[in-house]
Amino acid sequence: MRKNTVKEKWRRGEPTVGTWLNLGSPLSAEMLAHAGFDWLTVDQEHYAIDLGMLQSIFQAISTTDTIPMVRLAWNDPILIKRSLDAGAYGLVVPMINSREDAIRAVQASRYPPQGFRSMGGGRKALYAGADYPEHANEEIAVIVQIEHIDAVRNVDDILTVEGVDAFFIGPNDLAASMGLPIGLDNPHPDHMAAVAKVLEAGKRHGVPAGIHTGSGQEVLRRIEEGFQFIAISGDSGFMTRAAQDALAVVAKARAAASREVI
Repeated sequence: MRKNTVKEKWRRGEPTVGTWLNLGSPLSAEMLAHAGFDWLTVDQEHYAIDLGMLQSIFQAISTTDTIPMVRLAWNDPILIKRSLDAGAYGLVVPMINSREDAIRAVQASRYPPQGFRSMGGGRKALYAGADYPEHANEEIAVIVQIEHIDAVRNVDDILTVEGVDAFFIGPNDLAASMGLPIGLDNPHPDHMAAVAKVLEAGKRHGVPAGIHTGSGQEVLRRIEEGFQFIAISGDSGFMTRAAQDALAVVAKARAAASREVI
């Protein structure tokens, strides 16, 4: 079976950097995969991306060494099974607030006897290899989202579940659950304290930590803190900011020219 290079890097204590795919475009996914990200996560939780499009995006990513992942719409065994059969090598599972939530996610992602994932077809063997069933439990990454204050309180119970390969802090939902202003790279001291508590728990239990950031500089800061699964923006964010930056240059030049005419 094709190796999950992200999990290999985690085992060596190395950071990995990726981004979110929100646009539902195989072409933009292919372009970003060729840009050199360690992983790309298709966001089915908040964007209109169905299973057929998910599979097409995975096919596009498969032209590179980038690891294809998906953020599921929910902690649902059916969604987990179908995403894995489509070719996902990593599952980001939202709103894991308890040990029971984490156990459900892990067991749905693993073949027996470690779990209850059913055997079946799909394109997984085309991407991963004919020996996929023998090695999938080792290579598939289960990443639980810590994005609610209840999850922060229960973090030790969650991260000691066997089969949880990493966790990912959702800054906005965490802030909302705490009654705080939302935003990536949140500077509120209570938010920072919650993030620090979860990061410390991850280090204590040997579970790689992840978080979403808004800039390359923040990625570097999070790496220094010990995060290993770091998202920077998303395909829609990259496109929007590039367009805004280009238009700002044009607008500034036009404004200067107009003043000169006057």
